[in-house]
Amino acid sequence: MTATRRLAAILAADVAGYSRLIGANEGDTLTRLKAIRAELIDPTIAARNGRMVKTTGDGLLIEFGSVVDALRCATEVQAGMAERNATVPNEKRIEFRIGINMGDVVVEDGDIFGDGVNVAARLEGLADPGGICVSARVQEDAAGKLDLAFDDLGEQQLENIARAVRVYRVVTSARPAMRQASSGPAATRQAVDRGAAIRQYEQGPRAGILRRRDGRYCQRITDRKKV
Repeated sequence: MTATRRLAAILAADVAGYSRLIGANEGDTLTRLKAIRAELIDPTIAARNGRMVKTTGDGLLIEFGSVVDALRCATEVQAGMAERNATVPNEKRIEFRIGINMGDVVVEDGDIFGDGVNVAARLEGLADPGGICVSARVQEDAAGKLDLAFDDLGEQQLENIARAVRVYRVVTSARPAMRQASSGPAATRQAVDRGAAIRQYEQGPRAGILRRRDGRYCQRITDRKKV
C-alpha cells in the first residue's frame, strides 16, 4: 500500500509504573487493563471520533482529526481513571500519562509515523501520572474552545527531536480538587505550581537539566551536555 500524508492530532499514552504493577501482580494488572479498555478508553475514543492506531504493551497511539476531540478524549479518560482509582491503594493504581501533538503524519498500512508522532510520544514522557502534556500548537488550537487551563512549561529539548518544543501542562478541574483534599500548612507548602518551579529552576546553577524521568533527561536547548 502506498504511503500517504495527512494532518492529525496524535494522542500517545502509557501506564505509569507498568513494570512495577506487572511485577507485583501480572494477572490482576492485565485483567484490570482489559476492563479499562473495554469500559472507558475504547468507548471514549469512539465518542470523540478517534481511531486506535495501535497498542504497544502498556502504550496506546490514537489518531484524531481534531485537537478539540483529542483533548476531550484525554481529559475524559483521565477523569474516569481518577474515579476508578478513588478507592484503590496508591501502590495498585493504574494511571496513564498522556501527550498530545498536532502534526503531519505518514500513513501506511493503517499505522502512522513521522515527527508528529515522535513529539506526541515525548510529550507523554513529560506528563505526570494522571496528567496531560501538549505542544504549543495543540494549546493554541484549543484555547477558548474547552474549559481547560494550561501551565506553560517553556521550551523543552525532547529526546531525538531536532527542534525545541514549547510544552504546556493541561490543568483540569480535577487538579485543584485533589490539592484541596489535602489541607493544612504542610500541604500548602507542598502545593507549588510546577510550571513556576521549572521556570525558576531554569535560572539556577544546574539549568542544563530540567527534569529526570525514568532515567531520561530533558535538557534545555542552550545546554545539551549531560551532568
